[in-house]
Amino acid sequence: MAILNSIRKRGIFLILIIALALFAFILSDVLTKGNTGGKGQDTIATVNGTDISRQTFMEEVEATQRSMGPNGNTTQAMNMVWDRELRSVIMDEQIENAGLTVEKAQIDNALKTSLANNQTFLNDAGQVDEGKIQEYIASIKASSPEMYKQWLKFEQNTADGVLQTTYYNMIKGGLRSTIAEGEQEYHFQNDNLNFQYLQIPYSKIADEDVKVSDDEIKKYVSAHPNDYQVDAQADIQYVFFAEKPSEIDTEEAKTAALSLLNDKVEFNQDTKSNDTIAGFRNTNNYEEFVNANSDVPYYDRWMFKKDLPPTVADTLINLNSGAIYGPYSVDNALYISKVMDTKKMPDSSESKHILIRYVGTMRAPETITRTKEEAQKLADSILSVVKKDKTKFAALASEFSDDSSKDNGGDLGNSTPGRMVPPFDNFIFNNPTGTIGLVETDFGFHIVEVGKQSEPKKTVKLATVVKNIEPSDKTINEVFSNASKFELAVKDGDFTELAKKENLEVKPVNKLGNMDSNIPGIGQNRTIVNWAFNEETNVGDTKRFSVPDGYVIAQVTRKNPKGLMSVEEASATVTPILRNEKKAKKIRDSIKGTTIEEIAASQNVVVQTATGISMANPIIANNNEPKVVGMAFGTKPGETTPLIDGKGGVYMIKVTAFNPAPKMESYVNYANQMSTKAAPGAPSAVYNALKKKADIEDNRANFY
Repeated sequence: MAILNSIRKRGIFLILIIALALFAFILSDVLTKGNTGGKGQDTIATVNGTDISRQTFMEEVEATQRSMGPNGNTTQAMNMVWDRELRSVIMDEQIENAGLTVEKAQIDNALKTSLANNQTFLNDAGQVDEGKIQEYIASIKASSPEMYKQWLKFEQNTADGVLQTTYYNMIKGGLRSTIAEGEQEYHFQNDNLNFQYLQIPYSKIADEDVKVSDDEIKKYVSAHPNDYQVDAQADIQYVFFAEKPSEIDTEEAKTAALSLLNDKVEFNQDTKSNDTIAGFRNTNNYEEFVNANSDVPYYDRWMFKKDLPPTVADTLINLNSGAIYGPYSVDNALYISKVMDTKKMPDSSESKHILIRYVGTMRAPETITRTKEEAQKLADSILSVVKKDKTKFAALASEFSDDSSKDNGGDLGNSTPGRMVPPFDNFIFNNPTGTIGLVETDFGFHIVEVGKQSEPKKTVKLATVVKNIEPSDKTINEVFSNASKFELAVKDGDFTELAKKENLEVKPVNKLGNMDSNIPGIGQNRTIVNWAFNEETNVGDTKRFSVPDGYVIAQVTRKNPKGLMSVEEASATVTPILRNEKKAKKIRDSIKGTTIEEIAASQNVVVQTATGISMANPIIANNNEPKVVGMAFGTKPGETTPLIDGKGGVYMIKVTAFNPAPKMESYVNYANQMSTKAAPGAPSAVYNALKKKADIEDNRANFY
C-alpha cells in the first residue's frame, strides 16, 4: 500500500517522465531515419519526381505473392512488383510527353486477347464473350471488393500495355536504315585488305616487371566513371552453429525406433487388464501402424531399385517378402522397412485413352453437361467398338475424348509408375501390351489401351517407418551457449582466428546488394542484409542471428557506398589495361629501325601476312583488333601504318592490297536487314536507357 500511495503522489511526475521518453524515442527515429511520419514513411520510392505509395506497393506485393502460390516468397514478389511499377512510372512519363492516349476499343481488344484461354469468359463457340465479361465484373463487384480491385488493376495494366506497345511501335517504325547506310553496311562486311604485319606481343614482357599502383587504378577509374559505377555493396563473413543431433541423440533415436519392432504390453483402463499391442514385426495393418508411428505417412507404391535410397537400394531390392531391414540412416532420419510383397513389372509403358467427362469431374469445363450415367453409357459403347476393332481408336478419340490428347488420337506417350492417377497407373502397369479396358478416375471414364512396355524388372512394396532424428533440448541449449560465447569473444578478438580455434568454417559472402535476400549457405534472410547496410553498422561489427536449424554469427568485412568501384574491386579489370599500356610504352622505347622489316628484326619477330581481313571481322593473330584493322583501312596500299597499341600487342601494318566489294545495283536488302536486326531489341534498349537516366530514390530497404 505504501508503494501505491507513493506512486499516486508522484503521478504527474511519472507522466512527464514517460512523455519525455516517448518524445526522445520519436526524435531519435527522426534523426536516424531522416523523415518519420511524412513522405519517408509513406513512399516506397520516388522516380523522376513521382512517388510510389508504400501502401499500394505492399498491397501489390501481397497480391502477387498469393498468385505465385506456396512456393513464392516475399522477395520474389517484391522484385516483380518493383520492376512493373518502375517501368510504369518511367514509361507513363514518356507516353504523356508523346501525347499518346488509348481508346476503349483498343483496351477491349487487348482484354479479349488476354482472356482468350480463360473458360470463364468463353461462349459455346470458344470466343471471348463481352456479356460474360460484364457478368463477371458485376458479380465480383457485388461479392468481392478485393477481386474487383484486382480486376480494375488488371484493366489498368492492360491499358498501360497497349500504350507502351504503341510507344515502342512508334520507335521501331522510326528505325529505318537508309540506302546509304545499307551501302555502308555492305562495304563494312565485304571490303577487305591484304597486308603484312608485325606483332610484338605484350607477353614478351613479364607481368611482374610492370607494376601498377593503387593510385594509378584510382585515377583510371575516376577518368572512366561510367564504366565503373556500382550500387552500394557490403561483404560479410559468418560462422554457423547448427542445431543438429548429437551422437547421444542419434543413439536414443535408434533405441526408440528399434522398440517399435516388437510387441508391447499396455494396461487398458477400460478393461482393467493388459493388452498386447502388435509391433512392426507382427502387425496385420501396415498402413495404420506406419501412420500411427512414423514421421512420414504410409506410401503405397511399387518401387524399383532406382526409387530406393541409393545407400541401401541393392539390399532392399534383393529382400524377400516379409523381411525387415533397419534401422538405416537417410539424411537426418532413421528408417525401418518391411517388404510386404515383390513382383516384376515394366518401369515404363506407353498408353492412349479416350476420356469421357461428366459434370463434377476434376477440371471439367463448363461445356460438359452430361451426367455420370450418360458418361458411363457412352464410355461402354466406345469400349465395345474399340475392343472389336482397335484401328478405330484414334478416330473415336479425336471425336469423343474430352482432353487435349484428342489431337493426337488419344496418345499419351510414355509414362513411368506414379505419374498418372492411381487407377490409371495400376491398369497400364498391371496389364500386358494390347489390353483395352475401362478405368474410372476423378477425371471421368477412360477407355484405355496399354501400349509398348519396357522389360519387366523386380519391384518391392515396402512399409517403412521413418523417425526423424531431432536434437534434444540439452543439445539445443549447448548450441545456443556455444554461439553466445563465440559472439562475445569476437567483439574483442580476431573473428578468423577464433573460428579456427573452435574448428568453425568461416564462410565469406561478397558483393551483397542492399536489396539482396539470398545468402549462400543460409538462404533467404533480409534481416542479415539489412543489418549489414544499416548506417550504424560499421566494418568489423558482429552480431548473432537466429536462422532455421541454428545460429549465425556474422561480421561485416567491407562496405562500399553507391558510386565508383573501390580500388580493390576495380583492380581485376583495370590492372591488365594499365599494365598493357605500360608494356606498350616499354616496347615502343625499345624499338630500333623505321621500316617494318627493320623493326621486326630488332624485336626478333617475324613479318606475317594476312589476307581478306574485313572491318566486320577484324581478327589478327587470333586477337580481335578493331583499332588495328581500322587504322589499316585508313592506309593506302604500299604505305605503312605507325606503331599501333592493340589488344594483343604492338602492331605495325603494311597494306599490300585493298579489295573493294563489287558495286551493287541496289542496297535495299542490306538496309532492310539492318532495320530488321535493330527493331526487336529497340524496346528493351530504349527502356534500359530511360531507366539508366532516371532519377530513382529507392527506399525499399527501409520496409523489406
